[in-house]
Amino acid sequence: MANITAAEVNKLRQITGAGMMDCKTALIESDGDATKAIEILRKKGQKIAAKRADREATEGIILAKTNDTHDFGALIIVNSETDFVAKSDDFINYVKAVLDLAVAKKPASMDELNALNLNGRTVEENLTDLVGKIGEKLELSGYYTVRAELVSGYNHLGNKLATLVGLNKKGIPGIADAAHDVAMQIAAMSPIAIDRDDIDATTIEKEIEIGMEQARREGKPENMLEKIAIGKLNKFYKENTLLNQEFIKDNTKTIRQYLQGFDKDLTVAAFCRQKLGV
Repeated sequence: MANITAAEVNKLRQITGAGMMDCKTALIESDGDATKAIEILRKKGQKIAAKRADREATEGIILAKTNDTHDFGALIIVNSETDFVAKSDDFINYVKAVLDLAVAKKPASMDELNALNLNGRTVEENLTDLVGKIGEKLELSGYYTVRAELVSGYNHLGNKLATLVGLNKKGIPGIADAAHDVAMQIAAMSPIAIDRDDIDATTIEKEIEIGMEQARREGKPENMLEKIAIGKLNKFYKENTLLNQEFIKDNTKTIRQYLQGFDKDLTVAAFCRQKLGV
């Protein structure tokens, strides 16, 4: 059996990020061969990942970021089993590294993101290595992007909620702050669409049906039910479509009016909102 030194163990730990005892065990098993030891540690991560595949990973963090030109933004969700792990440096550093890579490379899908090179291995392989180190199920479960003339992102305190919003214009004085305000609005008010016309017909029919049933239970006349339901539908639009919501910083105006205060044609081109556990 090879005589494993503390320096060798520490060197392997620096390379892999694995714990000291795991590194020492791997070096002993590989008879001091560092390359083989690395493979042993990676296989350990694969085994742990396979064993914990059926576990629930409902904790984690969500982060959003834009590129330097602010015309592209990415949002990723990485889950863990416990909040303790989600707050660990190793976990957070992995999420930030993947997000930076996503913003730089702009992959078109989750599969493309998982296949990108991160420190000589794929994003997916890096996650498996981290599973071996941490000992919990970890999952890159969400990847979303927004492209527009101007994109802004917002990460809510605690990293359990993040948003991206894209506006159709840039270069207008104060527009960067306006975009950030709208990103925060999306986080706070959880709109389901940009405007009334973006609500699908099925949802509209369902809301009208709910409104009619509520009115019926309140004892309203049958010939008034549809009219009452339409009134409730208009309230639904106001509460759930971004441009028609009251601006949280000034409830005397809607988001549409707020944006048009900067430019009459300024509007929201796209948005994304993700919250952990929803």
